[in-house]
Amino acid sequence: LVGPSGCGKTTLLHLAAGLLTLRTGTISSGFRNPAVMFQQPRLLPWKTTRDNIALGLKAAGLARAECSSRALAMGRAVGLDAEALGQFPHALSGGMQSRAALARALVLEPDLLLMDEPFSALDIQTRQLMENEVLALWAAKKKAVLFITHDLDEAIAMSDRVVVLSAGPASRPIGEFRVDLERPRDVAEVRATPRFVELHQAIWGVLRDEVLKGYQQQLAA
Repeated sequence: LVGPSGCGKTTLLHLAAGLLTLRTGTISSGFRNPAVMFQQPRLLPWKTTRDNIALGLKAAGLARAECSSRALAMGRAVGLDAEALGQFPHALSGGMQSRAALARALVLEPDLLLMDEPFSALDIQTRQLMENEVLALWAAKKKAVLFITHDLDEAIAMSDRVVVLSAGPASRPIGEFRVDLERPRDVAEVRATPRFVELHQAIWGVLRDEVLKGYQQQLAA
């Protein structure tokens, strides 16, 4: 999902995750085991990286040894070495904290991964590394991912389908585009392809006015 600020994308994600309840209407989904990766890593500062990754497993009642083993394996799968897994969050870089948050979500083996602007706070180089990590993990696991972003380049580079939302209030879908770029992809290299440029122009043509509306709403607030 891509849209202007204030368009309610995060609310939609929280509804899909069951973190919010609808007052009216229904949500229908074939996914029974969602996991969420938030905009901020939200790691518990008094727990090691490995223990943070294992939080959901412990809450599910798994044995301590299995929690530790699975957290270690998933931490390594997202690029965290033994030293990083033994450290507390304050000692980790922003990129490593994001890797830990990603591992915490993936270790639950969700059938739907909900990602709420997970890399927006990272520098561009680290961000691209993390985006490619997610693409590689997706290729290996083929899990469904709902990715929330304000960044149109990121939306196109990461996705098979881009849904554009209008500016709020009462935000709604106003466009849907199939991203037919070949996989595997490198998020930096794919931006230079003619098809990426075509998709960007087409989607921006729908999104532009909504971004301006969102900006005017912020000025008036």
